[in-house]
Amino acid sequence: MSADSTSLPPIRRGPAARAARLLLAWLTLVPALAGAAQARYELDPVHTRVLFAISHAGFSQALGTLSGSTGTLEFDPDDWSQARLDVNVPLQRLDLGDDGWNRAALARNLLDAQRWPEARFVSTRVESLAPDRFIVHGELTLRGVTREVPLQVTFNALKRHPLPPFRRTAGFSATATLSRQAFGMDAWPSVIGDQVELRIEAEALRSTRAGDGKATTDDDGIAPAPGADADTPPPASDDPADSPAPPPDSPPEPQDPTPP
Repeated sequence: MSADSTSLPPIRRGPAARAARLLLAWLTLVPALAGAAQARYELDPVHTRVLFAISHAGFSQALGTLSGSTGTLEFDPDDWSQARLDVNVPLQRLDLGDDGWNRAALARNLLDAQRWPEARFVSTRVESLAPDRFIVHGELTLRGVTREVPLQVTFNALKRHPLPPFRRTAGFSATATLSRQAFGMDAWPSVIGDQVELRIEAEALRSTRAGDGKATTDDDGIAPAPGADADTPPPASDDPADSPAPPPDSPPEPQDPTPP
């Protein structure tokens, strides 16, 4: 048998071959098309806040907030199945309305914020309930402990912001419930409840940088102004009559709560 007899058969150039090439080209293009609509947004730390409520010895629900969250959101408003969320929450920004309570909540036997200064939430999947409602399943890491926490999310709006630099902005509201004991916080069980209710209000701005670090344009093809990463408030008036009156003297600092 000659060497030529073992060679591959010649490539056919009929209709079937052309169809195969078209199919291969389409399969190569599909992943690119699927990712084309995905846009990257960055959380606005000024307009993103976490409100939490927890029982105070059964008398009332103690309310506190956490501000300054940062992170990224990637999503296609027409297909949320591939959305990704990664958020960091600075625990030192906790505010219970009293310095003593703040120190007690951040102490080692509760949040232990000196050792674990941030909480982090990373989504794992998104379950669509309606065009504007979702369950974002993800993992919350708090005090070095990671637990599954689902977020009930409402998609409020996606549009260009009315204030300069007119960045495209997405707005969301979310709720969740978690157990503080599940994250190793079991101090003061007769005073502090276990169930923590979360309410989250968030805004995210269209990123001026793509994942590869290159500058991007907004949906209208207009590149955002350099360094314009947050809302620009209206200019302040020079008229003294428009300036608010100074606040009254602050009251003396309250004593540390014992117990919190």
